[in-house]
Amino acid sequence: MDQTQLLKGVLDLAVLAVVKGEDGYGYDIVRRLRDGGLTEVGDASVYGTLRRLYAAGALTSYVVPSESGPHRKYYGITPIGRDQLVRQRRDWHAFSSVLDGLLDGPSVSTSQGASA
Repeated sequence: MDQTQLLKGVLDLAVLAVVKGEDGYGYDIVRRLRDGGLTEVGDASVYGTLRRLYAAGALTSYVVPSESGPHRKYYGITPIGRDQLVRQRRDWHAFSSVLDGLLDGPSVSTSQGASA
């Protein structure tokens, strides 16, 4: 299954989840998402999500100077972001439970309106 369409609906949740325990800079967050199994996540999608979450107050940011390259902009989760993570996690579990029920539920075959 193509992850691209699925990612659009859950990228905010995934980004908040990876920064909840440890702040990270853009590419570090991309790497952590990929290492976590979201191998098809695009750099541009993550950077756009970081900007949107920051603008919404869910993330904070700060710059860390680097002696061996450009400065890095780190992102951390705010109380607003933690609340959003709790809500979206609850919503995800409810949604995935419903979908699991549809996928794994009993197969009922009827002659009326059944199509393959």
